[in-house]
Amino acid sequence: MLTGLILAAAAATTPVANDYGLEQNWLCRPDRRDACTISRDLTDIAPDGTLTVSKFEPAKQPEADCFYVYPTVSYDETGNSDMVANDEEFRVIEAQFARFGAQCRTFAPLYRQVTLTALRAVMAGQPIAADRELNYTDVRDAWNYYLANDNNGRPFVLVGHSQGTGLLKRLVAEEIDGKPIAKRMLSAMLIGSNVMVAKGKDVGGDFKSTPLCRAADQTGCVISYVSFRETAPPPAESRFGKPTKVGLEAACTNPAALAGGSALLRPAFAAGMSWQMARDTGPWVKDGTIATRYVGLPGLLSAQCVKKDGASYLSVAVNAEPDDPRADDVPGDVVVGGTILADWGLHLIDVTIAYDDLIALVPQQLAAWKADTKKN
Repeated sequence: MLTGLILAAAAATTPVANDYGLEQNWLCRPDRRDACTISRDLTDIAPDGTLTVSKFEPAKQPEADCFYVYPTVSYDETGNSDMVANDEEFRVIEAQFARFGAQCRTFAPLYRQVTLTALRAVMAGQPIAADRELNYTDVRDAWNYYLANDNNGRPFVLVGHSQGTGLLKRLVAEEIDGKPIAKRMLSAMLIGSNVMVAKGKDVGGDFKSTPLCRAADQTGCVISYVSFRETAPPPAESRFGKPTKVGLEAACTNPAALAGGSALLRPAFAAGMSWQMARDTGPWVKDGTIATRYVGLPGLLSAQCVKKDGASYLSVAVNAEPDDPRADDVPGDVVVGGTILADWGLHLIDVTIAYDDLIALVPQQLAAWKADTKKN
């Protein structure tokens, strides 16, 4: 689930637009069984190894919609993926989005993304042709279908990671920022890719009028961060967290403490997830069996936004107790050839480390939106 330096090449022919009126072109839509309606129960592992299962309660009549664009996951051998959902697309829905069903109607389109195959080819110095415009036009077409056929004036949250964030960032800039539809946006959760703001400001840079979220009851704003270990901040040539132009800086909003400062995170890891290219950190707990799809690690992770050496990022501390039976680390580092790629940080788990913090913001923003709508 990576994004980055993909070299686009023009397609030999003009691709046919997807019909998002077809059910198979969506990973998630309301009122059906799909990738978002898996079992979403979670087992919390206490520091002493005690296991506590929390039953997931899907929203019965959700008043908000969540629209998700997934990161680079496709193993298709071409530069752009096809429109057939494989295991990797289903697994990333589990890892990053299915639990949003506690608060939202869930929408997640398939799209012809630039593949993991293409990314690896670039990293190996042997790029293959990939159409960078196709992934965006697919997402834009899915969004327009949703607006025309499903939205009906409802408030919405945009959720993206990595390549998905890059596409949603463009969608916000071109289709939402400064337009009437912006009044319906609770927030855009644009995670794991650089979102630029004017240095020391909450607006400017990538968006003309859409600010960063600095309170849980603020709406029409952006939640964005890239995560790095407290012990391994962004290196000098980091791909994440560094400004792209003079006068700009990467946005950082801590979803567990939007007003600032350090706070414990509420992660929800997919219990059986084994990330490709991830460092193995061992079992979640010694001598214990996890029977749910998700694992929580209360108190293990805390985070704060940090500005240091020209970088702006979410600094994540692991509060491990080596003598207890619970895992002492989390598997978020990108590893290639046995070497940790420091410039990626904890990219693989940007969303996971704060999964339930992000979900918890939705009802707070919805309540604020409803109050504001009633006043106006």
